Amino acid sequence: MTDYDPRIVDLYDIDNPDGPDHDFYRALAYARDARTILDLGCGTGMLTVTLAGRNRKVMGLDPSPVMVTFARARGGAERVEWRVGDSSAAPAEHFDLVVMTGNVVQHIPDTEWSRTLRDLRARMRPGSTLSFETRNPAVREWETWSSEGRSSRETPHGTLMEWMDVDLINERIVRFHAHNHFAATGETVTETQSLVFRGREELEADLRGAGFDVEAVNGDWAGTPFEETARLMIFVARAR
Repeated sequence: MTDYDPRIVDLYDIDNPDGPDHDFYRALAYARDARTILDLGCGTGMLTVTLAGRNRKVMGLDPSPVMVTFARARGGAERVEWRVGDSSAAPAEHFDLVVMTGNVVQHIPDTEWSRTLRDLRARMRPGSTLSFETRNPAVREWETWSSEGRSSRETPHGTLMEWMDVDLINERIVRFHAHNHFAATGETVTETQSLVFRGREELEADLRGAGFDVEAVNGDWAGTPFEETARLMIFVARAR
């Protein structure tokens, strides 16, 4: 993968602060009495460090070296084991809880998705929990992402101008180009990513095929059962 510009990573926590999504996963870890936790796609590690505590072993795993470098430097990072890689880089130990947050499952292409679920199941004992959220494709949220105008804000790296272009590759895959112009240097950094919008039935079938039983699909962080108009699908599954 092409890694992130470190200046963009510096702004990630500002743009994605701790909130009800993190509260949900922390509460789940507590409710399941999880002693070994894997945060796959941990990013900057904001949630990861808060999952760590007494009698808990937590691992943060992300394919981005820049993200993991940032995570290792944050407060509380010493309580977490950090690794660079995808699901295949997770150790062969039985995790009580695996989370994939920040819609990270949409960044996993179809060519790797089934393998990712199998990797995780192989590293979880029966009865352990897998949880993640993903955007509901029926809402077609990507249609609001393109911006003809440019927004501007002040950052630790000076004035930043931002705009985005979106391409619908097919009925399941959306590619976006996020443009970031740093006025101080005159540089424009463009990050191009593709997201897979999988529907509920597809995800439930994928989970069953990988050895998981779906316990719940919620439509918000308060635990409301999913309805077709909900923006998110929040899955909680158990390993068979």
